[in-house]
Amino acid sequence: MATFISVPLKKSSEVDLVKPLSKFVTASHPSGEEQAEYIRAVEELNKLRKNALGRPLDKHESSLEILLRYYDQLCAIEPKFPFSENQLCLTFTWKDAFDKGSLFGGSVKLALASLGYEKTCVLFNAAALASQIASEQNLDSDEGLKAAAKYYQLASGAFGHIKDTVLSALNREPTMDISPETVGTLSLIMLAQAQEVFFLKATSDKMKDAVIAKLANQAADFYGDAFKQCQYKENLPKYFYFQEVLPVLAAKHCIMQANAELHQSVLAKTKKHFGEEIARLQHAAELVKTVASRYDEYVSVKDLSDKINRALTAAKKDNDFIYHDRVPEVKDLEHIGKAALVKATAITPPISHKFTDLFEKMVPMAVQQSMSIYNQRKAETVNRLVGTMREATNLCNGVLASLNLPAALEDLSGDSIPQSIAEKARAIVQQGGLQSVEQLIKDLPDLLTRNREILDESLKMLDDEETTDSDLRAKFNQRWNRTPSGDLYKPLRAEGANFRSVLDKAVHADQVVRERYNTHCDMIALLCKPENELNAAIPSANPTKTLQGSEVVNVLRSQLTQLDEVKKERESLESEIKAVTFDMTASFLTALAQDGAINEEQLSLSQLDQAYGGYNQRVQASLRRQEELLAQVQTSHQEFSSLKQSNTEANEREEVLKKLASAHDSYVEISNNLREGTKFYNDLTEILLKFQNKCSDIVFARKTERDELLKELQQSIAREPSAPSFSVPAYQSNPTPTAAGPTPAPRTVFQPQAKPQPPARPPPPNMTPQAASTTPTNPPPHAPPASNPPPVTPPTQAQGPPYPTYQGYPGYYQMPMGYNPYAYGQYSMPYMSYQPTPGQGGYPGAPPAGQPYPGYPQQPPQQQPYYPQQ
Repeated sequence: MATFISVPLKKSSEVDLVKPLSKFVTASHPSGEEQAEYIRAVEELNKLRKNALGRPLDKHESSLEILLRYYDQLCAIEPKFPFSENQLCLTFTWKDAFDKGSLFGGSVKLALASLGYEKTCVLFNAAALASQIASEQNLDSDEGLKAAAKYYQLASGAFGHIKDTVLSALNREPTMDISPETVGTLSLIMLAQAQEVFFLKATSDKMKDAVIAKLANQAADFYGDAFKQCQYKENLPKYFYFQEVLPVLAAKHCIMQANAELHQSVLAKTKKHFGEEIARLQHAAELVKTVASRYDEYVSVKDLSDKINRALTAAKKDNDFIYHDRVPEVKDLEHIGKAALVKATAITPPISHKFTDLFEKMVPMAVQQSMSIYNQRKAETVNRLVGTMREATNLCNGVLASLNLPAALEDLSGDSIPQSIAEKARAIVQQGGLQSVEQLIKDLPDLLTRNREILDESLKMLDDEETTDSDLRAKFNQRWNRTPSGDLYKPLRAEGANFRSVLDKAVHADQVVRERYNTHCDMIALLCKPENELNAAIPSANPTKTLQGSEVVNVLRSQLTQLDEVKKERESLESEIKAVTFDMTASFLTALAQDGAINEEQLSLSQLDQAYGGYNQRVQASLRRQEELLAQVQTSHQEFSSLKQSNTEANEREEVLKKLASAHDSYVEISNNLREGTKFYNDLTEILLKFQNKCSDIVFARKTERDELLKELQQSIAREPSAPSFSVPAYQSNPTPTAAGPTPAPRTVFQPQAKPQPPARPPPPNMTPQAASTTPTNPPPHAPPASNPPPVTPPTQAQGPPYPTYQGYPGYYQMPMGYNPYAYGQYSMPYMSYQPTPGQGGYPGAPPAGQPYPGYPQQPPQQQPYYPQQ
């Protein structure tokens, strides 16, 4: 491993950003130049991600700049797009940087629909790449030292930032490489390496030894903290990466401490503290010796060791011959000071030097949401004012129709159509008459059905996915560790319930309009007829021409004219109210920048009161004016009615004229209601289609996430053992010798000094030539003796006949490691009888059964022989 530690990069799966982000831009921003600009920005963002994560990165500053630009862009768009599982759902998959998994299971990875997760992993890669760039620097030059220190501090700050934010960004347990424990340890390692670079720079610049000693001691302290952090965390040492990092950290801790002692010894020498100088050099030599003996394969300390030993030899020689200063104990030495010149770089976007927000003109989601609520408040204010005026106008028309005004003033002849009735009939014909209204009524059910089908289909997608999720959760239990669909879909289901409630209310409103149409249908049909047929349908009455020039008629006409002026003023006032516009974006952006949050209610109500306060006063004045005029009209009409000659024909005619006037007003209102209903259903269709797309997107994202999780579970199951672990019975693990066969020789090879000696062999028996030539009746097996006896205490008595020591037989000799002299018993090898060498005598003949060899001690019958018997 290199002297300086670097961190490997995480790997990410490809993600298509164009489709979901473009869909959101199209849905939330009107078509035009602004929308086209945002869609181009989405495509640039997708290219930026591919450049940052979709290819191997060189260990160069330009590659780091691309990563930092992408990270800055993620930070910039986070408040501008509603990234979440139930809105704009993008699933990001990253592999663990350290845990490579198994041969069959593959790498450990995690897929989350969280932009915070993507930001965290990108920042981890930026920190890892910074550590790699720093480790590649030429530390023999000032530029290389400065660059290394800068990048190590950047890496430390990035890892520290992840430690502080990862849990809140993910809202779930992260993979081990980005867990707070791991990145906290990496942050300490990077900071220690940055401090070491400053030590190297101070050494290169030949600064004062006191300063260098403090820098080295601080670096040793940092390395010690990092080593403890690695050692004390349960999950870190299992990584192969940290198993190699631990020795380097321990070695660096000792090396930096040795350097601190070395430079402090120079300071002691200048102060004539020669004993302290020797003590510090001895301590430094011991530290370096420890590194050389334990960690030589990781870090070379030969040059430092030679330098310390030369200084120690010279110091001892001078002290022995000249100064004779007492050498203190290491524990009695004054502690070396510390000087920390490094600091983790604060991560405050933008970090990149060349960052330009691709969505600079897009306002944050907080402002968009505030604008949406403000527009709702504005629409409610406008509808309230306009609705108040329309209700007043309808009330006025209803009162006049009940009084048969102005038709009663125009019908003084009693045998012709009043002018107002004729004008109303022509207006109805121009608007399409009955056919127009009936067509609108006929279209409403189709529009309603279409909206209901869209809503039902959207909710069915949620139901199907939630059922699948519940089934898999029941199957895998705790392993199915993603957010339950039932919890995730709560906002969407609430939105769907709201749409269903709106449709139910719309159905009720349609029914009211239809009933009103049925009530006035006959009179509306009468107004649609030609003028001669309409005149014939109106009963005639006796003439009342005597009232044409009376004062009460003139007063009534004047009052009706004033009412018409009031209604015209309202139409103009309604247009003015609807035309009021005010952009609250700037106010909301200012509030967000100043306070970090938007008090939408306070700002909106203040602005609406300022914009519509004057109009509200004018509406109220119009209502009071109408109320006064209607009271005067009713008084004048009573006087007019008392002057008219009352008879049956006149009453019938007046009643028909009232119904015709009321039918006209109802026709106008029904037509407006039906047109508004048609527009409502068409607008609702667009909203429901967006809702359907939202449901479709989240269901697709959940399906993708589900497939990824199922794949991970399958890999996890494949990595698990196929059967549970079990303990081997004692009689299988430690077999006891039986009479059926010999005990195999042990496979353990003991060290020479621990090897027990075999028992002393008794002298060979006296053999005669005849005995020597006699063929043994029961020859022993041809197997060499085991040179390594079993690890048990040898018995005191002799064990069976000894092997002969005549020429050609090796006797006792060292067996090769793992040799088993009874292999034929284990591997079913055929037994080979002993074949004596020509010219040599065989074993002596066997004694009679139950009798020992002469001259040998009696052995207990129950004792198994030490050497195997055949």
